[in-house]
Amino acid sequence: MFKRHNQLFTALRVLLDMLLVGAAFWAAYALRFGSPRTWPYPELPRPVETLIVASLALIIWPLSLRALGLYRPQRQKTPLDEVFGVFKATLVAGLLLVALTYFIRESRYSRGTLALFTALSFVGISLARVFFKEVLQALRRRGYNLRYVLVLGAGRLARQVMEQIDLHRELGFRPVGCLSVTRKRVGTSVAGVEVVGTIRDLRGMLEGRSVDQVLVALPSRSMHHLPRIMEVCADTTVDVKLVPDVYQYATLFGGLEEFGGLPIVNLQSTGVLGINAIAKRTFDLVFSGLFLLLLSPLLAAIAILVKATSRGPVLYAQERVGLDGKPFRMLKFRTMRADAEAQGPRFAQDRDPRVTAIGAWLRHTSIDELPQLWNVLFGDMSLVGPRPERPVFIDQFRRRIPRYQLRHMVKSGMTGWAQIHGLRGNTSIQKRVEYDLYYIEHWSLLLDLKILARTLAFGFLSRNAY
Repeated sequence: MFKRHNQLFTALRVLLDMLLVGAAFWAAYALRFGSPRTWPYPELPRPVETLIVASLALIIWPLSLRALGLYRPQRQKTPLDEVFGVFKATLVAGLLLVALTYFIRESRYSRGTLALFTALSFVGISLARVFFKEVLQALRRRGYNLRYVLVLGAGRLARQVMEQIDLHRELGFRPVGCLSVTRKRVGTSVAGVEVVGTIRDLRGMLEGRSVDQVLVALPSRSMHHLPRIMEVCADTTVDVKLVPDVYQYATLFGGLEEFGGLPIVNLQSTGVLGINAIAKRTFDLVFSGLFLLLLSPLLAAIAILVKATSRGPVLYAQERVGLDGKPFRMLKFRTMRADAEAQGPRFAQDRDPRVTAIGAWLRHTSIDELPQLWNVLFGDMSLVGPRPERPVFIDQFRRRIPRYQLRHMVKSGMTGWAQIHGLRGNTSIQKRVEYDLYYIEHWSLLLDLKILARTLAFGFLSRNAY
């Protein structure tokens, strides 16, 4: 029954998308060739050509959305995920439409119209998707459009599943009960959900209750029950999902991947790869170049002050560890005496006698960090990321702080999630690592912009910087 409703809902979504595509094409044509003509054009396209291009668009757009899985159930995806999916589908469809228009006439169909249409279709479909997702989530919170879930398991993993279902009620999942491995758990509850039987009762539960999905949340030691579970479920039309117990060992970006058709559980990876890496590098190049240009008078003035107030070089190049654990030379304005580390490396302290008069001010305002813009421009660092440490200190930290080395799965940054939360200087290394790993796992360009904006607005001055 639920699947039939889902098919009807999908058909309505396709119809709505086609209406939006048609409206976007009409709007683009009206803007391009309306009166008065904003952009002069030697002649209007023939009506038959416009009709053919519009018909192609009405076919290509839904096919592109379908190819990228945007008509499959999207309950677990955020509105931003859907918008990004629509962007990719629109880009593919737009390029395909441009290619096909070459077959209609010798010269390309009006590029202005096609560009406007592609942009308008993206905006229209994205807004519609976000609007309906918000409406659906509001309805699900009120008990409509629900999917009923039977959870197999009554232990730690099942409890985590229940907590997530309760935490994300907008997704519309409701547990109808749990089935345990042993009879002794029957009658108890897991996170407020009753254990209504054992796995042996699965067939009766599926026949006697309204169940849309079976969630297998069994510990590794009980996975020998899975063949029997699948045998029973194969005789029904319910969806079956497996929550792997191995996720307790996952560190960063645990998830499922596919290798030649073989599903693989990924326990550790980094999300800043491929197009994400290109986007982050472009972000760094644009902003570091802009900052260097705007701040060049200040950098020159600081260089003169450093040189005039103490002996030694203007810049201090110190070995730090960055992406993939590789060392690089990080640049700073020199803030200490030239012989500051004659006794060996150590952390700076409050009122450190090694710090010069101008150096104390530079460190307090974080202006001594500005030469690292060159590190960002040359690709050794990023504007935003975990702050790099010296090799001698890393050897100490990695022995006593779990997962410390995972900080090096992305480029080091001039500022970071930990720094804008006050974790600078002589503060908890353990806490810094937690914030750094949070940043890595939740990275996005939007998060980078947020961190950068907060650094520019509030982050230069810190009582922990010395």
